Amino acid sequence: MRAPLSWIKEFVEIPATVTAEQISDGLIRVGFEVEEIIQQGADLSGPLKFAKVLSIEEITEFKKPIRYVGIDCGESETRYVICGATNFAVGDLVVAALPGAVLPGDFAIGARETYGKTSNGMICSARELGISDEHAGIMVFAEYEVTIGADAIEALQINDVIFDVAVNPDRGYALSIRGIAREVAASLNLKFTDPVDALRSLKFEETGKGVSAKIADTSTASVFYLRTLSDFDPKATTPIWMRRRIEKMGMRSISLVVDVTNYVMLELGQPLHAFDKAKIKGGLTIKRAGKAQKFKTLDGVERILDPEDLMVCDDEQPLALAGTMGGLSSEITETTTDIALEAVHFCPVCIAKNSRRHKLSSEASRRLERSVDPSLAQFASARFVQLLTAHSSAKHVATVVDGEPIYAPLVTIDPAYVSKTLGFEISAKQVAELLRVVGCDVDEKSFTVDPPSWRADLLTAADLTEEVARMIGYDKIPSVLPPRPLHATLTPTQKRRRAVATMLASRGFAEVQTFPFTNQATIDSMGFVGERASTYKVANPMSEEFPLMRVHLVPGLIEVAQRNISRGAKDFAIFEMGSIFRSSQKLVAAISPDLSTRPAQKVIDEIFASVPPQGYHVAGLLVGKIENENWQGKARAYNWQDAIAYAQDILALCNLEWTVARSDLAPWHPGRCAELIVNGKAVAHAGELHPRIVAAYGLPERSVAFAVALSALPDSALVRPTTVGTMPAAVQDVALIVDSTVSAADIEGALRAGAGELLESITLFDRYDKIGDGKISLAFTLVFRAQDRTLTGEEVSVMREAATAVAASKFGAVVRTA
Repeated sequence: MRAPLSWIKEFVEIPATVTAEQISDGLIRVGFEVEEIIQQGADLSGPLKFAKVLSIEEITEFKKPIRYVGIDCGESETRYVICGATNFAVGDLVVAALPGAVLPGDFAIGARETYGKTSNGMICSARELGISDEHAGIMVFAEYEVTIGADAIEALQINDVIFDVAVNPDRGYALSIRGIAREVAASLNLKFTDPVDALRSLKFEETGKGVSAKIADTSTASVFYLRTLSDFDPKATTPIWMRRRIEKMGMRSISLVVDVTNYVMLELGQPLHAFDKAKIKGGLTIKRAGKAQKFKTLDGVERILDPEDLMVCDDEQPLALAGTMGGLSSEITETTTDIALEAVHFCPVCIAKNSRRHKLSSEASRRLERSVDPSLAQFASARFVQLLTAHSSAKHVATVVDGEPIYAPLVTIDPAYVSKTLGFEISAKQVAELLRVVGCDVDEKSFTVDPPSWRADLLTAADLTEEVARMIGYDKIPSVLPPRPLHATLTPTQKRRRAVATMLASRGFAEVQTFPFTNQATIDSMGFVGERASTYKVANPMSEEFPLMRVHLVPGLIEVAQRNISRGAKDFAIFEMGSIFRSSQKLVAAISPDLSTRPAQKVIDEIFASVPPQGYHVAGLLVGKIENENWQGKARAYNWQDAIAYAQDILALCNLEWTVARSDLAPWHPGRCAELIVNGKAVAHAGELHPRIVAAYGLPERSVAFAVALSALPDSALVRPTTVGTMPAAVQDVALIVDSTVSAADIEGALRAGAGELLESITLFDRYDKIGDGKISLAFTLVFRAQDRTLTGEEVSVMREAATAVAASKFGAVVRTA
């Protein structure tokens, strides 16, 4: 949105001491972004005069058209210049830059020899003067518009400051000089004169019958003003001051009627559309298109209307795409003498849909879809009649109105809410004053606020609080960090999952992501049975090859390994984290409650209850060698101990206690699979994969895997603090002979139970199985430490004997002496 300072000054009393930069800072302070300050005319200096074309000599010996033109610049003698443009004739008035002038781009004008003639100046186009992008030819004026020899810089109002302001979607009122001027006045505490005030008492004489106006569906528009004018002279031209203001706003002058509609839109913010009355059959009605049909808009594009498109129609056909663009069949032309002017407050959503369906964004639609002041349909259309009748022979015939404006409701606000929300104390009186600056009417007794008609977005106390903050200045609001508990953070479950993934990645695992789909053949090949083989079938699978939801993560990892091995990979470790799906409950039909209001808690509970539980697991697959052969030693392949160790590391990372037991769970090798138990529940399995599966998928022999049910793990502290001992430790080794059927974990548990509270750690460091008679030897290192003293030899011996005694009573362990 461009806003010339000269136009803003019509509505705001801006002292000469206020600079453009201060105005820009003021707009920024109240929430607008000033993208550019354009100093128009700053790089242009005269003499620049209006001149009359007296003679034209065509020079034909060159490839391009060249004219030697005699012009009257109000001087005693005729001045001759060379010009390549052909859009002017003898008798026309043009703008001439005389020797000594400097045009934009540091282009100095002087007398010079060219094409065999002396050119004593230059006839200028709008682009060459830097006042417009229009380059169709030389600027041409009628004799009644300008004076020969007059200063063109002053007459064309070239010297001006133009602000290019970025307007947010909720500030549609600022897409007008009225809106920008109001914000400038508010930000700098200056007096603002509303241009609408001068239009409130404007009345026009009814001289005949006008075109009828009707809103077929009141949900699409609230008020429709249709003003009919007659006796318009199509030859009437746009006055220079109006043309220049339109150009400064980034638009081009077209014709008087179109220019006046654009001028009023830029001044007040209400889009208007003028129809050629002679092309209207009957009256005008705002209604839906109703059916798909062809419609040609003013840009010459033939469009296919959607039945839901909002249109302005006569009794026979659509004439305009409502609020977006007029139709070619009813446009104002060079023969138009009777005019019907439409001004409507449309539903913003309807206009936005029109614009997006046809990929047609116009100056009108950009304003209407952001919501326009409902009262402006009356005043903007009156302003059009005022301007058109003042600058042409047009006469007002009649004004027809349908509907009435609908304004935002009253809002009651507690001034204390404003202070609480902004975070600092602001008096009720100041709140009322700032809201009045915005345009609100405030009853300070009840603090009922009537939002201004142009602010349909002020509907709640929070909206009004934002306006108070904006008027105070965001830079003046103290910056205070919110209390820490209010900040967003990860849940304990999310932190646990991230910690596990980070740990595995740091150990050399590569994370993979597979689709959560499988088939019955894969389930059967893995040896899953019972509940572990029961799953859900997808109603519309991505592939008919994989119609079932997966029941385990390991099969997916095996397929990834198979694919990578076929591509040359040999030694690697991969892991995946994700959900598995087992048919643990019967599915019910989807529950789709009415969402116009919050569903009852019972319905919400039923929705959650209808969703089957989905276990969240982490699984890893280790393939090939963990160490290659080198000068330090032989190669070592991954084995079942590595898989169990990684599963235990995950549980240790979660600060959990566990026990280990043998398991023959598929898809692991029977007798080479361990089950990790927490609180009496199996939560993880690890070990060597079944040889049948290894062979079927072409994996290296004795490939190993682990899987941990993260969702089955109990909650635990993410960090478990430990105490660093300051006293010396007492280390004792003990070797016990037990039956080969007794596990090392059972013996370790018995030793812990008997050693007492001063046992700091226990480690299995040797297993000897060549004793015979079904016996094995297990050797442990026991570390004892007290926090307050050095343990004596006698104390350590007692604790050692107590530990071995428990192992002997539970498992028949005998202390090995040799």
